[in-house]
Amino acid sequence: MNLANTLTLSRIISAPIFFIIYLLPRFFPQFLSKNVIWTIPVLWAIFLISEITDYFDGLAARKLNLTSDFGKLFDPFADTLVQLTYFLCFVIDDIWNAGILSVILFLIIIYREFGILFIRNLMLKKNITLGARILGKIKTVLYIIAAGAALLVATFERLAFYGNLLPYFKTGALIIFIISVIFSVVSFIDYLLIFQKTGKANE
Repeated sequence: MNLANTLTLSRIISAPIFFIIYLLPRFFPQFLSKNVIWTIPVLWAIFLISEITDYFDGLAARKLNLTSDFGKLFDPFADTLVQLTYFLCFVIDDIWNAGILSVILFLIIIYREFGILFIRNLMLKKNITLGARILGKIKTVLYIIAAGAALLVATFERLAFYGNLLPYFKTGALIIFIISVIFSVVSFIDYLLIFQKTGKANE
């Protein structure tokens, strides 16, 4: 575990902590009805630190020459795990309170991520490590923006801000999610084409 992979591991550890704190008001409203505000800065701190370490683990790998086949797979794995954790929170909010992330979009995201995992495993059998590609990186940025927008909606709800405008914020977050899902499908097709070309080259 070098510095880059340690930073990546810290993101994985932060994911269940975010999940628990985000859903505490849902599962224990009798204890948190008057004290839910403390969860907001904690959630934002976890979210921002996670994304900052995502930047710095890649920077450390490049600057300190720590790039490895393990790291090339560990980093996108951590990204996926963290993002799916965020999205699951927003799906539960959608089911419970209506509005942030549709379960249908979440299902598409899960299928895409497991599809990529399957392709990476197939390529590993050919001794080829498939790292993140440009479309995959764009997808990741869109996921981050969508998660930030949804967390902003959740913040407004918990602070009881913008009551009349809240539906518009929810719609905005949903639109960003839709765009990110479209990019996720496009990037999956890109990975699929790379896999197909690799297979033909090895024939």
